[in-house]
Amino acid sequence: MPIWSPLVIAFLLGSIPFGLIIARFKGIDIRQHGSGNIGATNVLRVVGKQYGITCLFLDLLKGLIPTIIGVSLIRYGDNLHQMTISSLTSYSTALPASEQLTAQTLQVLTGLCAILGHNYSPWVGFKGGKGIATSAGVLLGLMPAAVILLFLVWLALFFLTRYVSVASMGAAAVLPLLTIYGSYYHGKLADGTWNKPLFLFSVVIGILAIWKHRSNIRNLRNGTEHKFEKKSKQPTS
Repeated sequence: MPIWSPLVIAFLLGSIPFGLIIARFKGIDIRQHGSGNIGATNVLRVVGKQYGITCLFLDLLKGLIPTIIGVSLIRYGDNLHQMTISSLTSYSTALPASEQLTAQTLQVLTGLCAILGHNYSPWVGFKGGKGIATSAGVLLGLMPAAVILLFLVWLALFFLTRYVSVASMGAAAVLPLLTIYGSYYHGKLADGTWNKPLFLFSVVIGILAIWKHRSNIRNLRNGTEHKFEKKSKQPTS
């Protein structure tokens, strides 16, 4: 199988506009409501909680699945610790350990293609969502421990501010720091074997996520950003 195949697969899977499709089932063009975004947050606000959660899950899967496919098809040395699909390993391109940098670069590019497919889907005029859920799926395939820490950061910021955008941008900003700390924690930074493409990838998707939130930044500055308020308890008679 051509070594570039996972990148194409990732972009095509990532480009599926699940938010648009889910809202269509309810007779709604999600692009004409709320923020106009096709991501899970806008689907939740406009269509309903269960639909937003479904969209979130599907957007996460379209990042996770192509990343696991990429890791399965582009292998180097002994990387069996990573998530793989065993039935695909017979079709994989096995690179020697000396080409670790090449393999790592192709693996993270696969994840990046899934995110770009979501953010700039050809099916909706090369527009899309902000890529947070899809990025989380990619990271689950590449560095699952970091996702747990990022989720805790996201929750803390969300409950402090009640803004999804602030929580998402904060988690995006922290990602490169977690990536480099993980390399330090596992001793790979000291011996020079740390995953440099993964760190660069974390910087790129962090910047991309914040860039996609630029309209939210304007709204925050203008005081018009949507805030999830705590539901007040109804008085009992």
